[in-house]
Amino acid sequence: MIAPNFKRKLSGVTSTIIQLIPLQRANGLNIVTMGPGLPAELPSIGWTSLPGLWFKPRTRPFRIWHARRNNEMIAGILMRHVLRMKLRLLFTSAAQRDHQPFTKWLIRRMDAVIATSGKSGSFLKVPHAVIMHGIDTELFHPPQDNQDRFAASGLPGQFLVGCSGRIRPSKGTDLFVDAMINLLPQHPQWTAVMTGRTTAEYKSFEQALRDKITKAGLGDRILFLGEVPDVRLWYRRMTLYVAPSRNEGFGLTPLEAMASQTAVVASDAGAYAEMIEPETGTVVAAGDGLALEQAIAPYLADPEMCEEAGKLALAHVRQNFPLQKEAGRIGEVYEQLFAAGLKS
Repeated sequence: MIAPNFKRKLSGVTSTIIQLIPLQRANGLNIVTMGPGLPAELPSIGWTSLPGLWFKPRTRPFRIWHARRNNEMIAGILMRHVLRMKLRLLFTSAAQRDHQPFTKWLIRRMDAVIATSGKSGSFLKVPHAVIMHGIDTELFHPPQDNQDRFAASGLPGQFLVGCSGRIRPSKGTDLFVDAMINLLPQHPQWTAVMTGRTTAEYKSFEQALRDKITKAGLGDRILFLGEVPDVRLWYRRMTLYVAPSRNEGFGLTPLEAMASQTAVVASDAGAYAEMIEPETGTVVAAGDGLALEQAIAPYLADPEMCEEAGKLALAHVRQNFPLQKEAGRIGEVYEQLFAAGLKS
């Protein structure tokens, strides 16, 4: 199996490849990647190895080219249908929108397709398997020592509510700030934080939010932390995590927070609605600031409600969203492709 990565900058797709391949190899799969922007320790092949794809591997009738982007599908189609290399083509789709005609054409030429959520699968016009992303439940875990407690942050109050992600309208940062401005005066024991980078394009957006916070007299209780060295620590310090995005491709942060034993309020952007159960958190319509505020309010009023939801969230993620489960289900699709190839 070959999992190409044809994008130099780090992205969610790249992160998925980096996390999955070691697990897949531990499961006995002979899988490598190729392309830029990947850790040196990840098993990989270079372009000089491509002539070997004209020959079938020792133990399989062909290799599987597992694409996750359009340019990777194009490369696979060229290698299989033009160069006649011994490949079968698999595509994973995370997009939650109607695909462009050219993308639809590419997808129809795949031998198998995976959707990362039911929502993304609803836009596919071909048979597909739904395999949602998982997370490493060893990296993301509940508080273990005093550094994981809110008190270690040095911030005022007793409880922490936060959101994580780049500071920009698409992430709903303004919706979170507006909700906090309206709610925190009623709940003096709570402090709110935002972790994530602000690019130059959105500096004025951030400054407008800072001005609004200052005008509300909450500059010491609604804080921009910027990029933090380890966001996992802040998940563990939070009593409530909010994911207010207006749109997402998939969105892992609620899973990361729940794996840290933190209750969650989220919009229905990305796959959020498919990963959150009523007992583990609350989901509201994306972009609806009032609904977001109303969903957050009961948690701030009752920290014990957060604690109970956090415990159930932890169990839910460990059972349904471990990274090992994602790796195993992708492995099943590989085996189905091999079995179909033997019959054809």
